[in-house]
Order: sequence, then structure tokens, then C-alpha cells
Amino acid sequence: MDQIKVKSPAKINIGLNIIRKREDGFHDLETIFYPLNLYDEITITKSDSFSFISNDELLNKEPTNLIIKAQKEFERVSGKTLNVKIELKKNIPIGAGLGGGSSNAAITLKTLNALLEPAITEGRLEQELLSEIALKLGSDVPYFLNPVPVFAESRGEKITPVNLKIENPILIVNPGIHISTKWAFGHIKTQQPKMSLKSLIGYNEISIDDLKQIAVNDFEEIVFNEYHEIKNIKEVMLQTGVILSLMTGTGSTVFGIFENKKAAEKAAEKFPRHYFNFINY
Repeated sequence: MDQIKVKSPAKINIGLNIIRKREDGFHDLETIFYPLNLYDEITITKSDSFSFISNDELLNKEPTNLIIKAQKEFERVSGKTLNVKIELKKNIPIGAGLGGGSSNAAITLKTLNALLEPAITEGRLEQELLSEIALKLGSDVPYFLNPVPVFAESRGEKITPVNLKIENPILIVNPGIHISTKWAFGHIKTQQPKMSLKSLIGYNEISIDDLKQIAVNDFEEIVFNEYHEIKNIKEVMLQTGVILSLMTGTGSTVFGIFENKKAAEKAAEKFPRHYFNFINY
């Protein structure tokens, strides 16, 4: 096998509670990660030397993007020199709270592992070690090694699968504003949530009504106060009769769960054409 083409999915946070700041500088949190049918595309081909190229010029100019970091860390841990050409077709907005960079890193790790020759199978990395590498790259990178609906806690790396399947269309809207994660966490006020998302773990099936009762994003207040354009996205969604609307991650994407396809499409028409929008079915 000399080449592998893979999809790298986005996700949304359905609720995000910041519980406390830890001694190591990170924060303990609670959230539900939910994967979307929105993908970047990654092609990794064996080559005589390492190279990376993307359709996004910003990533081409960034020598320390997460894909390159993943490749270098994989090389270091495995002890193998991996001369590969990595091509990234970027479809997920950058810095949007959709996990695109973290997903790219995790999928790169998995694909590099799969590309190792059968003759050196002993050099392939076990799942636990891949997870350790992933966590070094970012708190939510381990999730994308197996992106299914989960409850996540601690830094976001401790995950428990949950029985959540959203049949309704989900409208994703991003205004192209980049929110600094460092800035967002620097302004957040930690608190115990009134209702914990963790209580949903034992449900035989989680409904949207269950999510409506519990899910809130603690970052909405500080982000909406600073970026009124993002606040306006949620206000517009609420005016359209959305079932549930929240900002995902630290922003700047807002999603809305709608009753049907027609309602989601009608809502999408209310936003400026230069906004990124996507309807997840």
C-alpha cells in the first residue's frame, strides 16, 4: 500500500461546561462531542522525502500546523523515518470550534500507522500509544481516533460513548471570525453546571428534548459580548423556530437543530452569502 485517501470529520460540542482550572494550567470540562458529515480530505502517499500541501494557503505558510506536528511526533515515537507526501483538501473552516485541525492530526496519525509496511508490523503503534501522542497534540485530538457521539470530561480526552443519534438536520453557520482558544479560556469563569451532561450517559436513548434541558455553552456569554456578529447568528436562528441552537466550542460557529430540511434551508437563507454554512443530514 503506497497511498491512502481518508476523510477527516468535523464535530460540534453539544453543551460545554468549564468546571475548574487545574494545577497544570488546563481546565476540567464537560461536553458532548457529536461528529458531522462535514469532512476535510487527506491523501498520504509514500515518497522520497516529506512534503505537505493544502488548498488553504494559510496552512501552507504555517510550518507547525497540526498535521506536520503529528507526522513529526509519530516519527519520533515509532523510530521510523516516514517520507510521505501529505495533501490536505480543507473544507472545514479554521478556528471555528468544529475541531478541524484536531481531526486532521488524529486522522494523520491513524493513516501513517496504516501505511507502515507489513514487514515492520512490530513498529506499528498500539491504540493506547496513538492516544498518548494524540493528547500531546491537543485535548480533543484523541476523540477523533474514533469519532462517535461521546460524553467527554477532564481535558476532553476522557470519553464515554453515548446513545445519541440526531435524525434532524443540523444547520452549521460560521461568519469567518477566528476565536483564540487561549483568549476564551483566559476569560472564562469556572463553575459547576446546574445540570450535568454526565447524567445523560446512562440513558438508553438521548433525545433532543433531553439536550434542551441540560446543554449550555459557558463560552457564549463572553464570546457574544465581544463578538456581536456571532451573537446575532444565534438570535436569527432562535427567530426561525429552531429546536436547539448553541455555539460550538469556543466559537465562532453556531449550530441549530431544525424540525425538517425545509426549515433548515429557510433559516440558512437568512445569513449573508459570505458566511460558511452547511446542513448536516
